[in-house]
Amino acid sequence: METRELPRVCVIGAGPSGITVAKRLAEYGIPFDCYEASDEVGGNWYFKNPNGMSACYQSLHIDTSKFRLQFEDYPAPDEWPDFPHHTQLHRYFKDYVDHFGFRDRIIFGNKVISAERDADGLWVVTTDAGRTETYDVLLVCNGHHWDPRLPDYPGEFDGILMHSHAYNDPFDPIDMRGKRIVVVGMGNSGLDIATELSQRFIASKFYLSARRGVWVLPKYVNGQVGDKRSMPAWIPPKMALKMKQRFVVKNRGQMEDYGLPKPDHLPFEAHPSASEEFLHRAGCGDITFKPAITRLDGDKVHFADGSAEEVDVVVCATGYHINFPFFAESELLPDERNMFPLYRQMIKPGIDNLFFLGLAQPMPTLVNFAEQQSKLIAAYLTGNYRLPSETEMKESMREAEAARSGRYYDSPRHTIQIEFEPYVRELEREMARGAKRAATHGYTLPVPARAAGAQVREGAA
Repeated sequence: METRELPRVCVIGAGPSGITVAKRLAEYGIPFDCYEASDEVGGNWYFKNPNGMSACYQSLHIDTSKFRLQFEDYPAPDEWPDFPHHTQLHRYFKDYVDHFGFRDRIIFGNKVISAERDADGLWVVTTDAGRTETYDVLLVCNGHHWDPRLPDYPGEFDGILMHSHAYNDPFDPIDMRGKRIVVVGMGNSGLDIATELSQRFIASKFYLSARRGVWVLPKYVNGQVGDKRSMPAWIPPKMALKMKQRFVVKNRGQMEDYGLPKPDHLPFEAHPSASEEFLHRAGCGDITFKPAITRLDGDKVHFADGSAEEVDVVVCATGYHINFPFFAESELLPDERNMFPLYRQMIKPGIDNLFFLGLAQPMPTLVNFAEQQSKLIAAYLTGNYRLPSETEMKESMREAEAARSGRYYDSPRHTIQIEFEPYVRELEREMARGAKRAATHGYTLPVPARAAGAQVREGAA
C-alpha cells in the first residue's frame, strides 16, 4: 500500500481537549507538535496552574459524573467517587498521556503568542520561548474558562472586587472569615462558592446576586447519578425536552420554595446549574438573595430592587470571554457578545486548515467532547473525510444557531451551548456523509503536506 506524507499539525494547549486530539493524531501517524504554556498537562484542572489560566478552587468537584467524563478508551478508575475531586481528574489526565505514550510530543513552557497564515496559507506559529515553526494545520485547544468576564459596575468600591477565577478557598487569596460577602452569578462556580462561603463560621452576612433565577438541578435522582440517564434517540427533541422539564419540576419543586427567585425560563433552557448542597444552604437561611448590582458606593453595594447593603467582598462568578490572543485576524476572533459561529463547533467556512476543539458548553459533559471531534479531524487529515461546500456549512450553521437561540435565553454564556448526545449523533452522520465525499475525490488529502518543505526553505534562507 502506498504511503503518503501527511500534513504537519500544531496543537495549542494540553488541557483535556489538547491531549485527546494529540493522542488521536499520534494513533493515525499524523505528525504534530503540542504547545503548552505550563509545565504539565491538565489545563483548567491543574489547581494553581503556573500558567495562570486555571479556574480551579480547592474544594472543586466536577459536576459531571465519572461515567460521563471518561475517555472512551481509558476508563475512569473504579475506586473514584461518582463526582471526582479536581486532583483526581488532573491525575487522570496525566496518566492518560503517559499511558498512550505521547508526553514527548508536548512542548512544555511554550506559550503560543502568535499564529498567522503566510502567503501560502500555512500557519506560522511563534511561542514566548522564541520558537517559530510552520505547520499545515492548526488545532486550537486553549479552553474558554481562563479570561474572566468582570462586570463594569458604576461607582467606586472600598472593599475587594474579584472574579471567581482568582478564588482558591475561604482563606486564599483573602481571609473571608467575618466578612460581609456578595457572590454574583448562579452558574456552577457561583453555587459552589456560595455554598462554601455562606456557612455561618465564615461569612458574617452573605448575599447572592443575580439578574435572574435559575433551576438548580440535582446530581442524584432516586439514589442514582442523574446524568447517567438519557432520553432514547427516537423520542423527538421537543417532546424529550418537555418530559425532562416536567420531571425536574415534579421532583425538585419550585425554586421559590427554597427562598430563591422564580426563574424566568424552564429547566434546560439555560446551561444547567447542579448542586446537592446549595438548596440546603438557601433553605437554612444562610443565603440572602439579591437582584443585580446597579452601582457601588464606598462600602455599600446597591441592587436593582433599590436596597443597599454594607459589603466587604464582591466575588463575581460571571463567566469568561472566549479569547484567542495569538490571532491578529479579526475574522478569527469572537465579538463582544462571545458570538463565534463555527460549523459543527469546529470549523470556519473558507479556512480548511484550522479547527477549534472543546469550544462548547455541552450538556452534560465537556471533558470528552473534543475526543468526539478528534475523530472527524483524524479522518479529514488522512483523506477519509471531506467537508461539505461552504454554502452547505453556512446553512447548517444558520440552522444550528436558530435552534440554539430558540431554546436558550440570550446570554454570552449560551453562545456555545449544545447537547452532547445529539451533537455526537449528528457528527457521526456527518462523518458518514463526508466519507462518501472523500471516496468521490479518490481519498486525496484535503490539506496537503507542504509545511516540511517550507521549513527547509526557511532554513536555507
